[in-house]
Amino acid sequence: MRAPRAAAAATEPAGWRAPRWVVPLFGLAALLLVPWVVLLAVALPSAHRAAHWDIAWAGFDVALALLLLTVAVAAWRRSPWLEGAAAASATLLFVDAWFDVLTSSTQAEFVVSVGEAVFVELPLAVICLLLARDAKRRLTVPPLSRSAAVRPSLRLVREQQSAEPAGAASRPGV
Repeated sequence: MRAPRAAAAATEPAGWRAPRWVVPLFGLAALLLVPWVVLLAVALPSAHRAAHWDIAWAGFDVALALLLLTVAVAAWRRSPWLEGAAAASATLLFVDAWFDVLTSSTQAEFVVSVGEAVFVELPLAVICLLLARDAKRRLTVPPLSRSAAVRPSLRLVREQQSAEPAGAASRPGV
């Protein structure tokens, strides 16, 4: 009886379930975006001048910098905020790369933005996703025992070696 419960507890994040309305609401929102995207692709002009272009990009980069700082602080403090901050940072890095490349107006801007995307933004986004995945595993799947602990490929912090003699962890009461 205990094995199925333990297996379910290891795969479900603390038994939490989304409310019933979440799936239909977000599914409907995704479906409604399809005709909207088609309309935008057909109706919008290819070029547009924005009055506050500089403020929009500066504000976006401030938000990205704050999120990256949040990842650093959360990792340093071993905070549960690391997963969310890393996932949000990855999202903004992907968005930044996308819009930098697509809004380049000259050949030189295009080359620089592709270089930044390939060598900085996208690799950093992937690292953020790996950090988020690793943080989620550490927060939701506690190891069953020291000997059965699964070691992730990317560790957030160096684990300290135990001074216990071999086999001591498997004895009851230890």
